[in-house]
Amino acid sequence: MKNIITTIKKPLLVLALLISTSMFSFGQDNNSYKVSLKEMMDASGSAESYKVAIIQTIKMLKSQKSTVPESFWQEFEATFIKSAQEDLFELLLPIYQKHITEAEVKDITKFYHTPTGKKFAEKTPFILQDSMAAGQQWGMKLGEQLAKKMQEKGY
Repeated sequence: MKNIITTIKKPLLVLALLISTSMFSFGQDNNSYKVSLKEMMDASGSAESYKVAIIQTIKMLKSQKSTVPESFWQEFEATFIKSAQEDLFELLLPIYQKHITEAEVKDITKFYHTPTGKKFAEKTPFILQDSMAAGQQWGMKLGEQLAKKMQEKGY
């Protein structure tokens, strides 16, 4: 009986060692990817854009809840911005890992350190803002066309 237990323990020990080694290795790769992705987001201005979006969302909520004291909003913003950015990053991490290798993330980061990349990062919020306005105009036009077509069909 003791021989059987010893025989079973050895393969289990080897299996446990292999699993823990592969998990440790994945953890290192994942941590390396995280560092690279954070650097890319900083260089591209994405991290700052997320912060601005969070602040704008808080301002919108603040205008809807005008009876809440300013001190609450200041405290909420100070604590929420950091945690919200970290939460968003953790949600985005597997998406980036699914579509972009770490080597590609590093190449993209190199681009953002070039003069053209820096300009693109600087102008992206304005491009997005103008694109959103154009998208709203396009959506309104599409809505008008849909309403007209529905009216023509008697709906």
